Parts: sequence; structure tokens; C-alpha cells
Amino acid sequence: MGAHGSAQQFTAATTEAMHSTAMHSTSTAESTAAGVIDNEGDTVRDREIAEEQRHLDTVYHRLEEKLAEAEYILEDAAKRVQVGTPGALAERDAQVYRAGAHLHRLNSEFEDFLFGRVDLQQADAPEEHGIPSQTPLDPADPAVAETLHIGRLGVLDAEYGPLVIDWRAPAAAPFYRATPVEPGRVIRRRVIRSKGRRVIGVEDDLLRPDLTPTLAGRELAVVGDGALMASLGRARSHSMRDIVSSIQKEQDEVIRAAAAGATLVTGGPGTGKTAVALHRAAFLLYQDRRRYAGGILVVSPTPLLVSYTEGVLPALGEEGQVAIRAVGSLVDGIEAERYDTPEAAHVKGSARMVQLLRRAARAALELDAPTELKVFARGEALRLDAGRLKAVRGNVVGSGGTPLNLLRPRARRLLLDALWQQATRHLPKPVSHFEREQRQEEREAFDEYVSDEASFLDFLDAWWPALTPRRVLATLKHSRHTNRIARRAVTPDEARLLAASWRHLTDRGDGALSTHDAALIDELQLLLGEPARPKAREVDAVDLLTGLEEVTTFADRTGRQRDRAPVERREYAHVIVDEAQDLTPMQWRMIGRRSRMATWTIVGDPAQSSWPYPQEAQAALDEVLAGKPRRRHTLTVNYRNPAEIAEVAAKVLALAAPGTPSPSAVRSTGIAPRFAAVHDPAPEAFAEAARAELARLLAEVDGTVAVVVPMDRRAEAARWAEGLGDRVVALGSLEAKGLEYDATVVADPTGIAGESEAGLRVLYVALTRATQRLTVLSGPDDLPDSDGVPALLHG
Repeated sequence: MGAHGSAQQFTAATTEAMHSTAMHSTSTAESTAAGVIDNEGDTVRDREIAEEQRHLDTVYHRLEEKLAEAEYILEDAAKRVQVGTPGALAERDAQVYRAGAHLHRLNSEFEDFLFGRVDLQQADAPEEHGIPSQTPLDPADPAVAETLHIGRLGVLDAEYGPLVIDWRAPAAAPFYRATPVEPGRVIRRRVIRSKGRRVIGVEDDLLRPDLTPTLAGRELAVVGDGALMASLGRARSHSMRDIVSSIQKEQDEVIRAAAAGATLVTGGPGTGKTAVALHRAAFLLYQDRRRYAGGILVVSPTPLLVSYTEGVLPALGEEGQVAIRAVGSLVDGIEAERYDTPEAAHVKGSARMVQLLRRAARAALELDAPTELKVFARGEALRLDAGRLKAVRGNVVGSGGTPLNLLRPRARRLLLDALWQQATRHLPKPVSHFEREQRQEEREAFDEYVSDEASFLDFLDAWWPALTPRRVLATLKHSRHTNRIARRAVTPDEARLLAASWRHLTDRGDGALSTHDAALIDELQLLLGEPARPKAREVDAVDLLTGLEEVTTFADRTGRQRDRAPVERREYAHVIVDEAQDLTPMQWRMIGRRSRMATWTIVGDPAQSSWPYPQEAQAALDEVLAGKPRRRHTLTVNYRNPAEIAEVAAKVLALAAPGTPSPSAVRSTGIAPRFAAVHDPAPEAFAEAARAELARLLAEVDGTVAVVVPMDRRAEAARWAEGLGDRVVALGSLEAKGLEYDATVVADPTGIAGESEAGLRVLYVALTRATQRLTVLSGPDDLPDSDGVPALLHG
């Protein structure tokens, strides 16, 4: 059956077997009596397509019946306006909500709604809990005893028999887990390709080539060249497709892994880490929707990767419960628009910034603060000088960790205490109960009077202002100030780097921020806290008596939601971190604050890390995951790059991460990467050569083409791509993470490698983006040889 065709990654040790198996499933079908071969023109293929079309027609007929049922329930529930109790209103609303959600899912347009089929041998045991046995009764029996169709949603017929099994259901597992080495009950696995309601193709994998399988007394047909290979050859667009029809065994093990604690997944380029992470989100929702109603957060490294992947979950039938956010957009109201220099990024990402931000927040309170408080009360001028104010401030802050904005009421109270102490300094201490009560009444009157004085209120606003994270960050744009408060948190040179990166901010902190700034803003939100809010309105007594204020309808809620900005979710039930190797300690702290009660899936590849201090990042991750059990998985097969491209990338991997094994490429195209060199140092010469390479690749592939350059050459690259059409995209080296294109031009490889301490790893990423063609374009600085091969890519 298709989707997994050839590939069959059981362990890294059987990778070679995958190559031979991929061809074996086809060649065996052609040269043995394994089944009816597709050697009669298109007759067998046409017959098999027609058979799948009949089943698909039955499925859509049943879906139309279910649509009519859902529409009737929705209409009937909406008509029931008269309800006797608040409980009945809530029950009606729940019915409307469920019916509406079901209707939305059924109305969604899915490409390849029905995409898979497995033909199974007789089981050695009956189904248990709806899960078929995976062991055949007789491994030598060639008869197909059961056929299951796999799709994006489960569909039952009128008698509750399965027409389509949801791909996430346990019964669908053989479609993904069966391999030629361990076929279980699976004889044939098929991927069904459709467009709209029309079946347009099938691709089969014969997993028991040693048998001559039969179905209903006829030899089983085998059509196509293997589903995996067919899917890998498809042209790419600017959006990721789901891999629901081509998930492989080791990928499926990650997707269906237990959710408790943390699932840690490593894998090199092209192993499907991002796709697996997204499919895992859909699987977890299917498995335990109530548990994950608290929301699933998927953290991506860049906005480009968010845009690239955001269509996958809707295609899998999941919307609403999963938030895909770039790491620079996790803080509500912040969209990272700038890139820091590598040097500044390394400082901002370090855990040392926690200490610096604490000091910066305290210092922001004192910046331009008045040094004297003077009020008139009880017939005299009361005055607190700088020394007394400093003592009061110290008492306000104390040794606790209360956010500074939340300490303003305490600051007000202690200022009043100090003023009252001065106002009563000449009075004898009250002795009797009557004197103490009288003194207390005088104190209350004093506090009320002083608290209304404009001079006191103005002073309090200036002396203990309501701080915002942006305002505090802006104070650090002055290197002298930053250096003064640093005190071993950062060096003087680092203070200057930080100040330079924020110099464009206004004093209020307005201005564009970077991805690394977002984590600092989040840390400051924790340190500052929200300023005190106005008291909520009093609840009407009638509402309390009837309880109707607490009961809302689905229509009420959706109407209100349109009228107000969405509220940022601060806690999630499950967190998926993509490209985790790039996260800094500060970013791990930011994500950790959103996942205190969450389970985790963390995917990454240390060999692709752009963060140069992995031990510091690991310590931050260990703190976030403290006490959680961890399970580890490794993805070993490269489905993206053909072997020819993977071989070039492996040369850089050997320099970037010595001893790290490359994932095994599952296919070969026979087309070697192209090396081109520009020896003329003039920028125009390089631009002309780059543009020519892009045009050449556009003519050679049907899908997308990217040019990847050092971060400081992004504007140049954008000009190279002008006028070449929307299939071309220009990317900085750090923007290419997680993306893939049919063809890629990696321009100025030495420039990419020299960008930072992690430059070689970043170059490794750039070289592994292409699915079909790769061009490496060198300039004079790359020291290319006569064939155009740059020095760092010589074997």
C-alpha cells in the first residue's frame, strides 16, 4: 500500500534494506507471481482506480447523510428559544455548539479525504477494544481476509460499520507500522490520490512478495512504483503539505508516543521532524480531546516557518485548539521584526540577562525619581529627604519577589507611615485605650487627607511609576547606564552591544524588537507585573438571584468575541517545540512559563543549532522539565534530499559537528549538485550570476526555488529575485530553518559559515533545503577551485 512504500525504516541498521525494498516491492511484482502486474497497459490501473472510486462514492454519500443530520440538529436546537431553566439553556447551547463543530468538520474541503487502504490476512485473534490483531492466523495464507480504508476522518455506515478509519485510530496503525521486514497482517498497502471527489491514482506497496495473494478469489493487483517514492517526487509549494498518507514507521512511533512527561525527538535534515510534530498535535487531540482542550502550543523558530506550516492542522481536521506561534511572537502584542547581530543575540539569550533585567527594573524606578517629598498637613510642612526616601524604598522592595508594579500600594502605605511618623514626632505615645483609639482616628483622617493631596499623588506617580517592559528595556539603550547596573552580569563590551541594539527605541520603548527581545519582554512582565486594575463593576442583585449572568449561549460568546481583542492564553496543556536546538536559555524560560502543567514534545537536531552554548541551553531546559519523565526517539532517514545533495551537506556536517552521523537519504536522482564561481569581486557580477542560476533552476523544476544568503545580504538577494515570479523566494541563512524547496541556490557559503560561532551549522542547514536541485554559488572569498567548488566543500 502506498504511503509508506518502500521505506521502511525500522532501524538505522536496515536503511540499506530500504533502498532495495523500495525497488523490490515493484520489481518483485513484475517478475514473480506476487500478484496481477501492471503490464497490461492501463487496464489494471483503471480497474483499481474504478474500484476505489466506487468506495469513495459510498463514503461521500454517507457524508451527505451525516451533513443533513447535523444541519437538522443545529436548526432544531436553534428553534428551541423557550427554555424553562438556566440548566436547559446551557444544555441547548452545548447541543448547538457540538452540532456546529461537527458540521464545520464535515464541510471542510479535504484534498485526499480518503487516502489509504490496507489489505490484511486473517487475524489470529478477534478484535479487542476495536483494535484488530496484528498477527496473521497463518503467515503462509495468501488470501486477503479484511480490507480497511484510512482517511482524515472516521466514517461509519448506517449499520455502524467502518467505511473509513480515522488515521489516528489504533486500527489504522498497521498502515504506518507495517514494513517488508515486519509486515504483520498487511499484504498490500495502498495510497489513494484524489482531487475533489474523483480518484486520480493509486500507488501500492506489496509487503508480502513471497506470497501470491488473492482477494475474492482473484490475484491481488499491484499498481505503481511505491507510494513513498511517488510522494517524494511531487513539486513543493510555499506551504507544507501534511504527510498523513506517507508517514513512516519511525515517524509513526513518535506521533503515537505516550503524552505524559516529555517526548524528545532528534533527527537530521529531511527526517520530517516538523511534520511529525504537527501530526502529533492532531493525534493527541484525537486521543484525548478533553484533556487537551486546554490548548496545544506549537513553537516555531521563525514567522516564515509558521506561515509554511499553518495549513497542515486544518488539513488534518484540527483547528482552534492548536496555536502555532513563532518564538518571537509568543508575547501578546510583540511581533519580532528585527534580527540581532550574532554577538548581541548571544548576550540577550544568556541566562545572565535575568540578573541584569532585575537590576534594570529596580533602576528604572529610580531613574529621574524625585529626591524630596513635601506635603502640608496638620498645620505644618512635612518633608522626607533623599535619605529617608531611600530607606522607604528599601523597605518597600524588601527581600521578597513581588512584582514591582504590585508594590505600589505598599509604597503608598510606607510613605504615609513615614509622613505620619514625622507629623507625630513631638507627641507623647498614647497610653490608655481611649488615647490609642483617638490616635488611630487621627491617623485615618491624616491618611485620607494626604492621599487626596495633588502634591502627594504627583510625587507617588513620579517616585513609583507604573512601569512597562518596553520602558525598562529602553533604559538599557544608554550604555553608561547599562554598564553601571551590570555589575558582573555582562561585561562593558556586552553592555555596549546591548545598548547599540536598542538605540532606535524611544524612551517609552516604542520601536521594532527582535526575536531575542521578546523573551526579555516576557521576563520583564514577570518582574514588573500588571499595574493595579480598576475594580470590577458590582454584580446586579437580580443577576445574583437568577444566575442568568453566568449562563451564555454559543451565539452570545461568538458575538462578544468579535467585539473584543483575543485574550492571550498563558497556559497550555501540551507544548510542542520545533527546532529546539536553536532556543536560548531566556527563550526556554519564556516557553516554560506557558507550560507549567503541560506535557511536552521537543524536536530538534544539535547539528543544526545556531545557538553556540548548548550546555547553558540544556541547563535551562532541564529546569523547565524538572521532574518530568523523558522518552527519546531518533529519526534516521532523510526523505527530503536526494543522496547527491546529502553527500555535499555531509562534508559540512563533518566540520560543524564531527562524529555526528548523517541521516540516510532514501532516494537518488542521479543529478549532482552544481557548483558555480564568480571570480569578479564586483557586486554586479555576483548578482548577475545569482539571477542566472535562479532562472536556470526555474526552468528545471516545477515547484519552488530559494536563494539562501548570509543574513546581511538579504536585501541584495531580494533584488536578485525581482521579476522572476512568485515561485522564487530570497532568504537569510537563519530564515531558512525548517523550510524546503524543489531547488536551492546557496550563495556565498563562506559568508554564511563565517557569520557566527555556529556558522558552519547554519551552512549545513542551508545546504539541506532542496528536494531536487542544489546550486552552490561562490565568490572570490570562497576560494573556489577551477570547478567552482569552494574550499570548505572539498572532500
